[in-house]
Amino acid sequence: MPLKLYLAGPEVFLKDARSVLDAKAQLTRAYGFEPVKPGDIFIAPAPTPREFGLRISSVDEHMMNSADGIIANLTPFRGIAADVGTAFELGYMCAQGKIACAYTNVADSHFDRAMRHYEGSVSKDENGRWRGPDGISIEDVEMIDNLMLHGGVVRRSGLVAVHAAAPDALYSDLTAFEQCLKFIAERP
Repeated sequence: MPLKLYLAGPEVFLKDARSVLDAKAQLTRAYGFEPVKPGDIFIAPAPTPREFGLRISSVDEHMMNSADGIIANLTPFRGIAADVGTAFELGYMCAQGKIACAYTNVADSHFDRAMRHYEGSVSKDENGRWRGPDGISIEDVEMIDNLMLHGGVVRRSGLVAVHAAAPDALYSDLTAFEQCLKFIAERP
């Protein structure tokens, strides 16, 4: 029975979601794994948008429960950090002790992106911590996203693959995604 890998990421929101998800699934199968991905399941309409959202959440958790591991796309989405749904999914799978790998198609660290967000208006406080003009501290831990996401993967002996994709291919470039597949395929 092949390993089932949950493919988490913001691709479901893309205009060309189906083609990107299909390309990821095809590559996953080429490595001998079974892809489990949001966007593949029909979810019946609900009487309210909130109820529909709860149905999606339930289906996604069921899919994660059925999977042996996760590959999470942590490419920044709608801001300087990973998609929050993907962050939840990665945490959910890590908490279950499942195989965890992640990737990003942006090579800049979370710190570098935060610094750009503040447009250089940052300074060190009396304790040597970087702070934005709003007073919020900026951690410099040399990780691609929040330390809990990056650290969760590393502490479970997973790979965090980093690739500098072209700006027009941030969510369709599968170079780093394939590095994760190769890593899982070669693990003992």
